Amino acid sequence: MLYTFLALTVVLGLFTASTAKAKTLTPKNVIVMISDGRGFNHCLAASYYQEGKADTQIYTHFPVKYAMSTYSYYCDYDPSLAWSDFEYVKTCFTDSAAAATAMATGFKTYDAAIGVDVDGNLVKNVLEAAEEQGKSTGVITTVPFSHATPAGFVAHDINRDDYGGIARDMINLSAADVIMGAGNPWYDDNGALMVSPIYSYIEAATWDALVAGTAGNDADADGDFDHWTLIQTRAQFQALMHGPTPQRVIGIAQVNDTLQQLRSGDVNADPYVVPFTQSVPTLVEMTKAALNILDDDPDGLFLMIEGGAVDWASHLHESGRMIEEHIGFDLAVEAVLDWVQANSNWGETLLIVTSDHENGYVLGPGSDPTWEPVVNYGAGNLPGMDWYHTNHVNTLVPLFAKGDDARWFRDYATLTDPVRGRYLDNTSLAKVIFNLLDGK
Repeated sequence: MLYTFLALTVVLGLFTASTAKAKTLTPKNVIVMISDGRGFNHCLAASYYQEGKADTQIYTHFPVKYAMSTYSYYCDYDPSLAWSDFEYVKTCFTDSAAAATAMATGFKTYDAAIGVDVDGNLVKNVLEAAEEQGKSTGVITTVPFSHATPAGFVAHDINRDDYGGIARDMINLSAADVIMGAGNPWYDDNGALMVSPIYSYIEAATWDALVAGTAGNDADADGDFDHWTLIQTRAQFQALMHGPTPQRVIGIAQVNDTLQQLRSGDVNADPYVVPFTQSVPTLVEMTKAALNILDDDPDGLFLMIEGGAVDWASHLHESGRMIEEHIGFDLAVEAVLDWVQANSNWGETLLIVTSDHENGYVLGPGSDPTWEPVVNYGAGNLPGMDWYHTNHVNTLVPLFAKGDDARWFRDYATLTDPVRGRYLDNTSLAKVIFNLLDGK
């Protein structure tokens, strides 16, 4: 499907790795998984809690493993300062909008920018490039569907807080085939129906059109209007995990801000002590449904999957809920691997697992001015971990990739950190995908 912007100037980036060899075939499937706010020690803490040892997540054994810088346009990352000055990484960090835009377009930009460069010009994203290749495309998240990360892969807006306008862009301008997340105006954070709606993440007119079945556009430029099929209940998400599906699905779960992280109860409790809201889908269920919808396309698919509430829990220093969200994301990675095994292969599918930035500055107890390790207290026990910032930090984050085309990341991992080793920049993610889709 082809998405043509009307009356808009699109800045195109031409990206070529310095040592890349000619490539004649594009990958059939590209799947990007982003755990928002996750750093190296978030991974370590979740691994200690779940298995009692380090590096138990399946992606930690992928053949391609690098660190990645995340800073936005006006900043930089200095490895020597990051490990000699404890306060250094607390300044000049990115927000999720600029980070998503960098990973989706290959352009550094200002904080709050969605799909535009530092001058406010539209920049083409990898989802649009996949559409030009005839692929089916989608984005799914555990936070509102019009929030920064999914928006950065679909929409174009100078301000990430324009949720209504971004939702309108995603629904009525983009050529995406699947959009899933939270942000339902009729339900609170416990999944309870409210007396009247609160249109925080979507405008009333757009919502009414979705409910009426009239929202959409001519997404594939064939002259016919492509309507969205709206689903809301968990049962509807689960029903799409197998069997026939509508061509275009928007799933807005019956919850407002996050699928689980903002539910009531003791926010400082250990993981899973507070029962989950049962009326909303899991990220695994959304992942399986999205893949089942998209994989009918013989040209392949592009899908961005976000575990968005690792970031929300980290802002609030909720260690238990951060680990819940982290493990939920890890289970979604396993679901993708199962799908590849059953429906594809690593010769035609590229899977990237990464983060947009670290949040909370997670370290072991007694850090500052030193960097003490997170302490392993065994499986089922919260590890020894403290939070040293209430916001994002300008640290490197992990990137893992699997598939024959994952090898192209090595051409961009040309920088070296004294602790994390070789690293690349977040713009490299888009550059690799663009080059692969262009057959370079």
